[in-house]
Amino acid sequence: MNSTEKYGTDVDTAVQLALEELGVGIDDVEVEVLDEPTKGFLGTGLGRKLAFVRVSKKVPDEEPEEKSKKIKAARPQKQKSHKPQKSHGGNSSTNKKSNEAKGEREIAEKIEPQDFDREEKSLDELLENVEHVTPAIDIESLSDLGENEGLKFLQDIIKAMNLEVSTLGKTDGKDIYMFMDGKDSGTIIGKRGATLDAIQYLTSLVVNKGGGDYTRVVVDAENYRAKREKTLEKLAMRMADKVARSRRSFKLEPMNPYERKVIHATLQKDGRVVTRSEGQDPARRVVIDVK
Repeated sequence: MNSTEKYGTDVDTAVQLALEELGVGIDDVEVEVLDEPTKGFLGTGLGRKLAFVRVSKKVPDEEPEEKSKKIKAARPQKQKSHKPQKSHGGNSSTNKKSNEAKGEREIAEKIEPQDFDREEKSLDELLENVEHVTPAIDIESLSDLGENEGLKFLQDIIKAMNLEVSTLGKTDGKDIYMFMDGKDSGTIIGKRGATLDAIQYLTSLVVNKGGGDYTRVVVDAENYRAKREKTLEKLAMRMADKVARSRRSFKLEPMNPYERKVIHATLQKDGRVVTRSEGQDPARRVVIDVK
């Protein structure tokens, strides 16, 4: 791997994550800042952006001998006589190795997509035995929410943001579910679900402001939360394989408590690795280590 792109709460954090993945020092790379971080609206996290960087390994300067070979190859060659040349075993061996290397490269190019498909299939099979953090929601089994301060608050936010998104409020008699759908769903979700999480947090505060029994509020858009959980589960398994093969610990990007819980739950039955969280929110992250 010659380059990677990483998110972080600040540029330094994102760069450090990239350096750890590439296994190099800061002097060996070039850093391109793709997005500067922002704190979000009134410190609530609404609209907050993480730093986003691209880190690439520096291309080493060519050795003088290699440069000399290229210059020599570029010069016009003198016309050689047609005098028969003696065959040398060393040249034959060199040509054979060169042809074998070329053949290996061609085979690698051909099987790479197949290997990827096989890995995805393997991950999907493993995920069948994973206990999901958020059970699948059957909307048809839920009742209409009706008049609700939380739902009205959500609709007011959408109106204030001037977004074309429809809302649907449901309940199972205990928890409240609010679903959104429309062409501006991507805006309401935000980068890595940051905006959606902030809206869910604020909506939950409105619903539970009167005290009494706590009501769990789930705000979702375009089934994002189920898709995100699936992505995190696959990420966890890929990183577990990497840690098991390399025998080195690996730190994931900073995540919110729910996303960290998904990683921990996915790998809790994996006999090869253990997981832990370190750091302080919002920079708290999961570390996967050899068991």
